[in-house]
Amino acid sequence: MKIEYLCQSNSIVSQYLAELRDKTIQKDSMRFRKNMERIGMCAAVEIGKRLNYRDLEVATPLGIAACKVLEDKIVVSSIMRAGLTLHNGILEVFDKAESSFIAAYRKYGNDNRFLIQMEYISKPQIEGKVLILADCMIATGSSLMIAYNKLIDDGEPIHTHIVAPIVSEAALAYLSKQLPHKQVTIWVGAVDEELTNKAYIIPGLGDAGDLAYGSKSDN
Repeated sequence: MKIEYLCQSNSIVSQYLAELRDKTIQKDSMRFRKNMERIGMCAAVEIGKRLNYRDLEVATPLGIAACKVLEDKIVVSSIMRAGLTLHNGILEVFDKAESSFIAAYRKYGNDNRFLIQMEYISKPQIEGKVLILADCMIATGSSLMIAYNKLIDDGEPIHTHIVAPIVSEAALAYLSKQLPHKQVTIWVGAVDEELTNKAYIIPGLGDAGDLAYGSKSDN
């Protein structure tokens, strides 16, 4: 497993992250969604530099141009609902990619411990393709690993790129142990140090799904 930092050098992603975290700017849900989409687009451009291309001659009105076009087949997958914002940004770049969707959530007990419940998955064939798995925040890594294992249960991708604007140190350590020999690259915006007793990231940014799409009902 390899870790790539989107903000290690000067990057516009740093501004998008700052706005995502800002509790005043967060009140504008459209701005929140747009910034997540922008990070998805920036990550997709970086991922695109690692993919395989083939030569193609293209007829222009004045002649023939030697070009390169993407050869790898791509599947973009997101963990709903917050992950949809990143998903849309990645698809803006890889507009011919196939899509997969996963519905998963935390189910808490009385002691604040939780299990990851997966309710739904829709996916194309992934074997031999490049998988891009988008998740707005990775707190523990548990839900991401469940999603990843479910996605590859009938065939391995040639490489998996995980896009996550904010990741906890604990999650990176967990994923490094779970994916030591896998062809996996994690694209990270920021790494936060702390987790609460309910496994929320500090400073984090809050509930990304609520900020993007509105508060959930208690029912």
